[in-house]
Amino acid sequence: MHGAGNDFVVLDLRDGTPPPGPALCRALADRHAGVGCDQILTIEPARSAGAAAAYRIWNADGSASQQCGNGARCVAAWLLRDGAATGAGFALDSPAGTHAVSRLDDGRLRIAMGVPEFSPQALPLAGFGQAADDYVLDVDGAAVRFGAVSMGNPHAVIEVDDVDAAPVATLGPALQASGAFPESVNVGFAQVVDRSRIRLRVYERGVGETRACGSGACAAAAVLVRRGRVDRDVAVELPGGTLRIAWPAADAQVTMAGPAAFVFEGVWNA
Repeated sequence: MHGAGNDFVVLDLRDGTPPPGPALCRALADRHAGVGCDQILTIEPARSAGAAAAYRIWNADGSASQQCGNGARCVAAWLLRDGAATGAGFALDSPAGTHAVSRLDDGRLRIAMGVPEFSPQALPLAGFGQAADDYVLDVDGAAVRFGAVSMGNPHAVIEVDDVDAAPVATLGPALQASGAFPESVNVGFAQVVDRSRIRLRVYERGVGETRACGSGACAAAAVLVRRGRVDRDVAVELPGGTLRIAWPAADAQVTMAGPAAFVFEGVWNA
């Protein structure tokens, strides 16, 4: 499956089958010898009352992740097709909490992604005691200015003039390896086109650059709203497609709306 080009291998483990280990995740994610994907999603029995199911996320390198917005939409679409979820709305349990899902009239799905947390301790971000709109770090001898927020997983957001020319492949891993983020970080490069539109590329921890990142789109919108750079309802354009992000108020949840697509199904020959 994929959501705006962010692609997944989806495993239905509601029968109690154990999740894949790191070696199997790496094998599945290999784009030459395996299926090929950014992440593996496992659908599991619900953990909270009223939820349709739970899901977990495994990165291409075999590490676990706390949140994946595009993956949440794919899990929701899977459960709707399966009949385990019905009606206009239902809930999903992720490693980061429980999320409300809404079906939109145009076929897209909207996920409530939680309230952004800006404190350095929430990410975590080392070396800073108080939340700030901007942080500055020396990375390989250069001063790097970024915003930081947790959307259930850690994000750094670097504002750039031209996202096409952004040093995603070099600065992304350099910031991850800087030591400032003890649990690593997803690094977003955001270009403000106007108050209602952002262009974004994301270098994800455990994956590399992806075609889209749902939690990264939420993070970019939250950081830029907090700075007063964009409105509270914005289109975030990623290489794989556009997501609609809304953050109605500082104490409200961020919501993300976008597509989810089935690509193919098969059997893994171990």
